Amino acid sequence: MSENHRQSALAKSIQSGLLRDPDRFIKTTWGKFIAFFTFRRIKLIRLEPDMFAKLRQEVWNFDEDEYQASFHTTSGQPPLKMIGDLGFSGSTFFSTRDDHFVIKSLPRHFEYTFFQSDLLEPYYEHMQRNPDSVLVWITDYILSPYVTLGTIFGCTPAHHIIMENILWGKADDPDGNRWETYDLKPIDYFYPERDLVPEPLVSEDTLRKLTDVFNDKLHLWQKDYDAFWKAILADTKFLKDANAVDYSLFLVRIPSSSSPTVMGRQSPWRAGISSADGKWKYRAVILDFFWARHKLRAQAMSGVVQTFNVVGRQGPMSITTTADEYRQNFLSMVKEMIEVHH
Repeated sequence: MSENHRQSALAKSIQSGLLRDPDRFIKTTWGKFIAFFTFRRIKLIRLEPDMFAKLRQEVWNFDEDEYQASFHTTSGQPPLKMIGDLGFSGSTFFSTRDDHFVIKSLPRHFEYTFFQSDLLEPYYEHMQRNPDSVLVWITDYILSPYVTLGTIFGCTPAHHIIMENILWGKADDPDGNRWETYDLKPIDYFYPERDLVPEPLVSEDTLRKLTDVFNDKLHLWQKDYDAFWKAILADTKFLKDANAVDYSLFLVRIPSSSSPTVMGRQSPWRAGISSADGKWKYRAVILDFFWARHKLRAQAMSGVVQTFNVVGRQGPMSITTTADEYRQNFLSMVKEMIEVHH
């Protein structure tokens, strides 16, 4: 099967999983047997649908009909748009046809087990207490209820998160080509996903996507800075308590003349904060908080990386640091980016 067919089958599986009523999905022995031999078009269902529905409706004020409409398509339309396979995690990215939501696969065992077992309920509670959190809004989570040959052989990822698209509105903006995006991590760290992978297996274009440098300042009024910093402190404390590392700040700069809208709660850093110098609007979210120091793969790689570090003297790494140290470096990075106006 070609790559296009693989992507199309996965997109249809994701769409069906989001529209399928999990309460009507009945597991049977025969169903497990048939599903086991599936390679591409696997069945997916929502995990904890009531929990995510409460976040969408009671915390983020989404209209549920509008939310569901993002995943419906008319006859002949592809169910989702492929964005690409990014980085070294093997993650696959889709967006809805209206660009309102992004779907990201979690193919690595240590990522989805951390999210499901350790992070999901605390994330739900944190977002209820902090409705204007800067953590990315995860609106649904779907997975395969069956073991399949496709997931065993890595052909088809079985775990996917649905997130609000922080670039919502760019496609309809006449100045959309002037939007700027930055995926920012503390620069003191180098990343074993990059530095321990043989160069012939990795394109230079992929390497450049791993992290960006923001050679400017966020110009914020004091009141906007105070609210933003309060949210960042609360969010990174939550991640530290969960023992998470390697997360990043995804920053979007939008021309001040643009007026993109968002659905639901008008939280400042998703609707867009106007810069104090009048040139930009800013959006920001914290992304990729699925790497925990206590998960097996991170522990196993730490030994390899520490040995490599002694020989190569490459400096600190995201998986050998502590969650507290990573948080402190992350906070320092964010604070250095900001210029406060009074």
